[in-house]
Amino acid sequence: QVHLVESGGGLVQAGGSLRLSCAASRRTFSSVNMGWFRQAPGKEREFVAVISWSESSTNYADSVKGRFTISRNNTKNTVYLQMNSLKPEDTATYYCAAGAFWSTGADRYAYWGQGTQVTVSS
Repeated sequence: QVHLVESGGGLVQAGGSLRLSCAASRRTFSSVNMGWFRQAPGKEREFVAVISWSESSTNYADSVKGRFTISRNNTKNTVYLQMNSLKPEDTATYYCAAGAFWSTGADRYAYWGQGTQVTVSS
């Protein structure tokens, strides 16, 4: 079982930055891949970024490439999402997820946090 808790969301103006954090309870955090997803009202949950357990590989949705950076600290059991140059269309609830598979599909992740709201004003 992996318990995930996100933090760092909030209200920011377009062009601003936020850093999301996701703390994991499990000591084997360093052996699972970690992803960030987001869901806007009335829309399906969509992939944002993923980082491998070894930190050697990352992947991003085209919509956030060059603006968002995913990273992790395995000694702190924490994954981060640095979000720069935010746009109003980035407004959503952001979720972190843990899973054994390297995937952009939400259905491949077994554990999810409760989400943190990010609102970008124009």
